[in-house]
Amino acid sequence: MELTPRTAPDPSASTSAPRRRSWWAYGLLAVVLVAVGIVAYQGLTSASLYFYNVDEAVAQRTDLGDKRIRVQGVVQDDVETTDDGVTFTMSFNDADLRVVHQGDPPEMFAPGVPVVLEGRWDPSLSHFQSDQILVKHDEQYEADHSDRISDAKDGQSDEPDAP
Repeated sequence: MELTPRTAPDPSASTSAPRRRSWWAYGLLAVVLVAVGIVAYQGLTSASLYFYNVDEAVAQRTDLGDKRIRVQGVVQDDVETTDDGVTFTMSFNDADLRVVHQGDPPEMFAPGVPVVLEGRWDPSLSHFQSDQILVKHDEQYEADHSDRISDAKDGQSDEPDAP
């Protein structure tokens, strides 16, 4: 068995050139990480919209302030069309909520129809500012149009494709 110490190779005698780090790769990695962070933040904040009934939203309007929320209730008979959209009152559990909606309402939007709104309270807390109205199909619609619903679930349509 040999116990003689070995000498380390001389680093200055290395034949390979030192490896240069690519700043482009670091820059690209930083951009990708920022983009992933933004997408994750957007997904988490939109998924965390709280859902309130009209009576809960009205009772908590001071605490809610300008937070974006979802409110559900039934549209009342006072729907008025404006230049920017519609105004109406919605009710739930004997509470009323005055709504100013910006944009066109969906086709099935009408008095007596349950809806879910997305938006926030006006700074004066006098009305709810909505920018999205969601209308749920009731059982009668589903019974009358079962073929449309099954086609939609299957991703099919009887309508011709647009050119």
